[in-house]
Amino acid sequence: EGCEVYNSAYMTLEEVIEVMIKSEKEDKMTVRLHTGDPCLYGAIREQMDILDEKGIDYDSCPGVSSFCGAAAALNLEYTLPEVSQSVIITRRTPVPEREKIMSFAAHGATMVLFLSTGLLEKLVKELLAGGYASDTPAAIVYKATWPEEEAYVCTIDTLVETARKHQITKTALILVGNVVTHSHYERSKLYDPGFTTEFRKGSDS
Repeated sequence: EGCEVYNSAYMTLEEVIEVMIKSEKEDKMTVRLHTGDPCLYGAIREQMDILDEKGIDYDSCPGVSSFCGAAAALNLEYTLPEVSQSVIITRRTPVPEREKIMSFAAHGATMVLFLSTGLLEKLVKELLAGGYASDTPAAIVYKATWPEEEAYVCTIDTLVETARKHQITKTALILVGNVVTHSHYERSKLYDPGFTTEFRKGSDS
C-alpha cells in the first residue's frame, strides 16, 4: 500500500538518489533492487558513497549472481581438482590495461566474462592470443536463472558461430575453460576414504 515503483534503467544516478532522499524524508523504506548480485558490475559503490555523505543508513543484501546461475544452468563446478582451482570474473571492456583478456587467458584458469557478447570476434582473438587453445571448451548462457534462459556449450573457435545461430547479442555470459565439459578431473580429497579430515580419519592414516 502506498508503494512507488521506479525503473532505474531510465534514471541517472542523481535521479535514483533523489528518490531515496525523498523516501527517507517521508520516513519510508526504499528497496534498490538489482538483478544478480550488486557487488559485481552493480555500480553500487557510488550510490553508497552518496548515501554515506547524506547520512542515510542502508543495508546491502546479497543476491545470486548470474555467474552462479550460469553454472547451475550447465550443472558445472567451476573449480575441479587438477583442472582449475581459480575463477577469473571479468569483462571485455572497459578494463585497466593490466586486466586485459590476453593477460588473464595466460593463466588457463576458468574464466567468466560479463558484458562481452556483443564483442565476440575480438574476444576470441584475445583469448587465443593469450594462450587458450582454439578447441578449449566454452559456453554461452543467456539470461541465467530467468524463465527464458538458454545455455549452449561450444568451443572458443565456435563461440561466434554459436551466438549467431541462436541470435544471442546481449544479456549473456561467456564461460571458458576445461571445467565446461568436465571431461577429466581428479577425485576430490574431501570425500576420499583415504584422506583424513578434522571430522574423519582416513583409511591410509
